[in-house]
Amino acid sequence: MDDLQSVLEKAGIADIDAALARFEAEERERLGLPKLNPARHWHDPLPSDFVARQRPHTTLLLGGLTLLQDRLIEAALEGLGYRARALDVPDNKALRFGKEYGNRGQCNPTWFTVGNLIKHLVRMRDEEGISTERIIADYVFVTAGACGPCRFGSYVTEYRKALRDADFDGFRVLLFQQTGGFAQATGEEAGLRLDSAFFMALLKAVVSGDVLNALGYRIRPYERQAGATDAALERCRAWVADTLRRRKSLVPALMRCRRTLARIPVDRSRVCPRVAIIGEFWAMTTEGDGNYKLQRFLESEGAEVEVQLVTAWLLYMIWETRWDTEQRAGLSGLDAGRKGLAGVNVGRRLRLLRLAELALRAIFGSIAKLTGLSGYKLPDMEALAKAAQPYYDNHVRGGEGHMEVGKTILNLVHSKVNMTLSVKPFGCMPSSSVSDGVQTLVTELHPQAIFLPIETSGDGEVNVKSRIQMQLFKARRAAQAEVDLALAKHGMSSERFRARLRASAQGRALHYPPHVVGCASADLVYELARQGRWWKSLGALWQRMRGRPQERSLEKAEPVLQEVAG
Repeated sequence: MDDLQSVLEKAGIADIDAALARFEAEERERLGLPKLNPARHWHDPLPSDFVARQRPHTTLLLGGLTLLQDRLIEAALEGLGYRARALDVPDNKALRFGKEYGNRGQCNPTWFTVGNLIKHLVRMRDEEGISTERIIADYVFVTAGACGPCRFGSYVTEYRKALRDADFDGFRVLLFQQTGGFAQATGEEAGLRLDSAFFMALLKAVVSGDVLNALGYRIRPYERQAGATDAALERCRAWVADTLRRRKSLVPALMRCRRTLARIPVDRSRVCPRVAIIGEFWAMTTEGDGNYKLQRFLESEGAEVEVQLVTAWLLYMIWETRWDTEQRAGLSGLDAGRKGLAGVNVGRRLRLLRLAELALRAIFGSIAKLTGLSGYKLPDMEALAKAAQPYYDNHVRGGEGHMEVGKTILNLVHSKVNMTLSVKPFGCMPSSSVSDGVQTLVTELHPQAIFLPIETSGDGEVNVKSRIQMQLFKARRAAQAEVDLALAKHGMSSERFRARLRASAQGRALHYPPHVVGCASADLVYELARQGRWWKSLGALWQRMRGRPQERSLEKAEPVLQEVAG
């Protein structure tokens, strides 16, 4: 039997696709149906025309990280000659704006972030008396863009829809990756100059904010006077912001912050369970109603909060690019895709990525040391990937990828914390649909784990906090058990522990003990015990060097002591 190609050739048909298209066109004409237009993909153009000549009268609106970091980025941009304004932390009012003007099929962070921008513009128009025309002409919102399985890739379209429906059609939303293409298309210099000075200023602001935030979470649970840490951090923010604004060296400002934070009176003997917040990036980073002000709630319940720093996310993005490059290196001659390696020097790219990681870690370490953040270790991305790989493939992307699973496993295996709290926004596909299912298996393999996944939706706050309180009760008991075990192991009473702590440098605000178990107070017991053994060994060594054993010295001293006592 002849094959299909032979049949077509005998019928005089050289191209089956062309023949089908002609047949369809003839049938449409015979039946009176409209002709088909060529397929066109849907495209929603986003106004983003911001050029250099508009800088003097254009204000950049920004937000999305912690409030402290947004304010420092504002100062850094002002130091580069831009007009900038950080938005407030998204609240429930922003959520209502997001639900009113946004797509109801979007995830929780979209509602909060889009609604926060609309709320700010409405306030400018209705309360500050700025006309809609002037807002559109003199203000630009700067944000990041992405693609992939997460809805974050469609945020920019959501901003466009919400702005149009809220009567701000034409308001510019500027993505970092759009600026260069716009400048090339128009022949004008881009309004946002993404050069080394820009990225270094932003990096200093983000890392400084990370360090100050980490110090705040370390000190605040142990402060003797409520509000002392926040007051000190506010002064530090003002000093660092002023330095960034004037483009001066950060060293004097950071040293001044160190001295200020060191003077905060603390009681390190308090037994506070250490709780790690992990999960979707925005939900675990925001400090407002988007996660029910989770960090402050945990502190009010007597916990020490361990947050995930933005610097760690930057390290993850570097790791992600390096991993992809290594996986595709063998295809470099054939890999001509958009992110392909055809024509790319793979070795050079890997070296540059390694250099970028080392530079980022060095900058963080320098700022941390100057400010007094001692003993803080940024996550090892290779260790996270290796720990997560058996349960969550490193190739799977979206949200935090494998990091959520890796952090949970390392927290359990190395007793880093007493409780792990995984925060996911309602509707987050990578976190809620994927990670939570994997975490169930991980916790089954580690039944001693105190792990709680929660979803934030803008409502249901009472239910979420009730669940947290139940698990936090277990974490308190676990922390107290660690302290009791440490005291018993080294023959130290609670009173003796507190007395030694008050008399030593370990009881000061900036001191943080080396990690042994989950609770920081238990770590302090182990540190003081090691210090006591060290001094005892040093004393014995001194006696041996003098040729006078301790026992003989005591025998000679006994008559003298009796005489003094008499």
